[in-house]
Amino acid sequence: MPGVAGRAGRSQHARGRGALLGAVGLLLATVALAGPPARAADGDPQWFDGRTATEVSVDDGRFTDGHGREVVLRGFNVSGETKLEENGGLPFANAADARTSATAVRALTGGNAVRFLLSWAHAEPAPGVLDTAYLDRATEQIKALLAAGLRVFPDFHQDLYSRHLFDEDSWYTGDGAPRWAVEAGGYPDESCGICVLWGQNITQNQAVKSATRDFWANRVLTVPTSSGPVSVPVRDAFLDTAQKTMEHLARNLDADEFAGVVGFDPYNEPYAGEYAGGQDSRAWERDVLWPFYEEFRARMDAAGWRDKPVFVEPNMFWNANLDFARQPGGLLDAGAVGDDYVFNTHFYDQKAISGIFMWGKAQDGRYATDFAAVRDRAAALATPGIVSEFGHPLGGTTADKAPSVLKAMYQALDSRLPGAAWWSSAARSGPVLSGTQWQWDLYSGRHREAMNGNPGKILTDGDAWNDEDLSSVELDASGKAVLRQDARLLDRLYPTAVAGRALAFTYEDRSRDGTSVMSWNRVPEGMPNTARLVGSGRYGVLVWRSEGATRAPTELHLPSGFDPAATTVVSDLGAVTGLPAYTAQGQTAGHPVARAAERGGPGAHRLLLSAPAAADGPGTLHYALVADGATSPSAELRAEAGRELAAWAATSAFPAAG
Repeated sequence: MPGVAGRAGRSQHARGRGALLGAVGLLLATVALAGPPARAADGDPQWFDGRTATEVSVDDGRFTDGHGREVVLRGFNVSGETKLEENGGLPFANAADARTSATAVRALTGGNAVRFLLSWAHAEPAPGVLDTAYLDRATEQIKALLAAGLRVFPDFHQDLYSRHLFDEDSWYTGDGAPRWAVEAGGYPDESCGICVLWGQNITQNQAVKSATRDFWANRVLTVPTSSGPVSVPVRDAFLDTAQKTMEHLARNLDADEFAGVVGFDPYNEPYAGEYAGGQDSRAWERDVLWPFYEEFRARMDAAGWRDKPVFVEPNMFWNANLDFARQPGGLLDAGAVGDDYVFNTHFYDQKAISGIFMWGKAQDGRYATDFAAVRDRAAALATPGIVSEFGHPLGGTTADKAPSVLKAMYQALDSRLPGAAWWSSAARSGPVLSGTQWQWDLYSGRHREAMNGNPGKILTDGDAWNDEDLSSVELDASGKAVLRQDARLLDRLYPTAVAGRALAFTYEDRSRDGTSVMSWNRVPEGMPNTARLVGSGRYGVLVWRSEGATRAPTELHLPSGFDPAATTVVSDLGAVTGLPAYTAQGQTAGHPVARAAERGGPGAHRLLLSAPAAADGPGTLHYALVADGATSPSAELRAEAGRELAAWAATSAFPAAG
């Protein structure tokens, strides 16, 4: 049984924390240093970097690094190319393309994590046979991502159970299970009937429903082989392959690389296929899905992944925003699962995608309630939450909704509040959610995929997958990776590591819908100097409470449009326009507000906020406003804005340490 206390050896840096007490600390001076500060060359690691900063575990309901800092994971799924056959069930044709993609993620978006898709069909082409050459290629691609400073969590991906269920001339296709598992199942000829979206196959295609049901029932298949028929329990076969895959990765990644592997997502978008008599979604999660996750947890332990969590997904329909599609769930009966698990869910606005159930564009706070449900379920499970898939089509009849839909989704990841309510109710902002957008496909619009093996049906457009087109990146005519969405939307200010507990965060990206700028979070009239300082530019606000456990700084990714020489920070730690380079004497920062290069992203920077030890006891409240330099505020304006922010922080009723 899973335990709230976690497994021996995990997150030892955070054990034994007592109650935290304190109030707002208003530091107005820098730290006096004994002797000249040490300065790392631009791009060189700082004292707090390295494996300690890279490794992520689960502790006290959040992701934390080796310093005990609260970590937020942001990035993309890499990638839907794995669903296709053209590159052998891998995200990239080779490791060089993986390196190109990794650099682009870091430089163009500041993402720090990817969900790396794997194919069961390619990992186990015959019963009990592990394709080590496939896993070697996957490992090399993962290494390329890790080398760029991206954290990785692999995902054994499936959609509609398997492509081998579908006829050569079918309108649809799937991915996941190997051919032998399908052929031995004896499933009916596939047919979705009247289907507008490919996902309707999940509940309408009898072949998909039966095969999925058999997987969860661990049906024993009789599979012909060259040495005679063999009996194969299909779910056990998958678990065996997953364990061998994890063993292979643990063996072939060195210790520093393996530290960057966050955990494992065992099964994409689970669904029962068909419920047993009298069963509903909640009972299926309790009696079938959760025992599967416990078994996967045991396989991870046996494979050498004991200190890494399982990214567990509930029934895929638990949080659907179409009432007729929603089903009870969210792992309601799992109890407090603690450090061994992460609550891992997806969210797509099916109303917006349909073009029928939502007219017009998304507005401020559209997904506040949907993402609040994710936060609440994660809190009930005593574990972090991550939205490991979200997005909206960039092609097709509803593509015009994408700018506003994605802005609203990122807003909901940052805070559970609409922008209009953030300043007045920031104490209810909630934890900053981790998330990986679907998707990052380097080959977008350049595919050569024979759909279902049909040489007469070569797909090239979009994702080359069931008419989808969601990749945020493509290659231009010169072969350079470029964004297909507004850089202001994707290259975001966000807290990558917080020295304590994040209490509230917001980011007004001023991203564009065509030629219109979307501004949903305005500084209140009662803070006129802060509003003048921000002007029409982008800005973010982070509020956090120290736990006094580390001298490592709080870090935020600084978007490329934030010129360090013009960026303004107003904080209880100090106020400055123009960020000095980070320096330190031992573990004491030369400047409380500074910047340093970001690993793996040429020209990218991070903002470092260091509270002096003498004024950073457990429970101390800190805050920082970060503005992109749209104005050039005077020292007097910074001071006036600082007084407004101090008064706001002191009267906002942020929760006390505890």
